Amino acid sequence: MTEKHTRRRFIQTAGITGVAALAGCGGDGGDGGGDGGTDGGDGGDGGDGGDTTTTGDGGDGGGQTETRLSWHAGGTGGTYFPLSNEFKTIVEDNTDFTLNVQSTGASVENVGNLASGDADFALIQNDIASFAKNGTGIEAFQGNAVENLMGVATLYPETITVVTLADTGITQLSDLSGATINTGDLGSGTQVNALQILEAVGISDFNEQNASFSQAADQLRNGDIDAAFVVGGWPVGAIEDLANTNDLVIVPIEGDNREAVKDAASWFADDTIPAGTYTGVEQAVDTVAVQAMIATRSELSESTVQTVTASIFDNVDQLTIKTDFISRDSAQDGMSIELHPGAAAYFEG
Repeated sequence: MTEKHTRRRFIQTAGITGVAALAGCGGDGGDGGGDGGTDGGDGGDGGDGGDTTTTGDGGDGGGQTETRLSWHAGGTGGTYFPLSNEFKTIVEDNTDFTLNVQSTGASVENVGNLASGDADFALIQNDIASFAKNGTGIEAFQGNAVENLMGVATLYPETITVVTLADTGITQLSDLSGATINTGDLGSGTQVNALQILEAVGISDFNEQNASFSQAADQLRNGDIDAAFVVGGWPVGAIEDLANTNDLVIVPIEGDNREAVKDAASWFADDTIPAGTYTGVEQAVDTVAVQAMIATRSELSESTVQTVTASIFDNVDQLTIKTDFISRDSAQDGMSIELHPGAAAYFEG
């Protein structure tokens, strides 16, 4: 066990790309960047700023014809990244656009990348979207409202999973007191949610580690941490892999603890991880969830956003991930910010 210390704080501004610029990011500020030959597939082998090409005037006028768009996802061990690559395939098969999918630290980082214009579309959590748009909720956005952030569609519940190994003896949230906990990548929505939950249930004495889902799984295997928070649609690949090699425990968020979490943050809703989702976990586990969503930036033209949105939601039958949840009919459930006019034109059409 590493040295214990108290970590009762929300996410710091360190590592959040573009949040310093935030509100009022101009239409010309994000689309320039140069081509740079950096759209080399999903791996993102160049800087983000070079991944978006816009010909035309870069504003909202009729001359704007984006052809290559930057889509920011999350870590490769979660749901955002593989789902984003399925969106990429659908969009490229049904439109003239090319999507460059980037692996990132997810929600909070992605908001900063939309604010700066380094991303055109991104997957984020609905709670983080509202915090960012309104300049509230967490330190990163206090007084720094991201005015160009706009919604496209909601997708599926993002389940909060607290995972540990059987030999740690951790079976309930109170056992996390004094533990070493990976709360997710620095700057991610996972970290925000983990700290909200720990504070809500009165756990203040813990050692915080920050790493991706995949790295957290390795930390658990190696005994470097006692537990990890993962936020994503089940099943999460990194947890599946861990369950195939280790006896794991999913720590429930239930009863009074679940009520305390929901009272502390209105974004959380009841959720359950079904029995058998992960090898060796034979009982359903109660927990909470937020909502995954697609976001964009106001500078993108209405026609671009409408075309991309239509290509995805007219072809959801081509998806293999979260197919029970993603549909046109449910795509505004839990939408926490104003829709981009292009998305509104599609869903209201």
